[in-house]
Amino acid sequence: MKLLFVCSRNKWRSLTAEKIFHRCNGYDVRSAGTEEQARIKVTEGHIGWAELIFVMEKKHAARIRHKFPHAASSKKIICLDIPDEYKYMDEDLIEMLKSRVSEHIELPDN
Repeated sequence: MKLLFVCSRNKWRSLTAEKIFHRCNGYDVRSAGTEEQARIKVTEGHIGWAELIFVMEKKHAARIRHKFPHAASSKKIICLDIPDEYKYMDEDLIEMLKSRVSEHIELPDN
């Protein structure tokens, strides 16, 4: 399954998610950001590639649907409700990501 994680600048939240879920249960994982200054800016290609899209905040889903209406129309976009108050690989962020993502996909028990 192809998973896309999206936050604002693709520096902390979505990048952490990509790192911790990479090759987990055979998932193919990428991350991107919605803002102009994002490390990797989300494109229509990302949206088309992904089978499941996880966004950190509702505004990220809205931006994706607004900018890529055709590509996003058939995609399941899940909001994890994780605020922009964590650094890359923060332990609390990792626990929150695992907990919230595990409600939607199968993760190994570790």
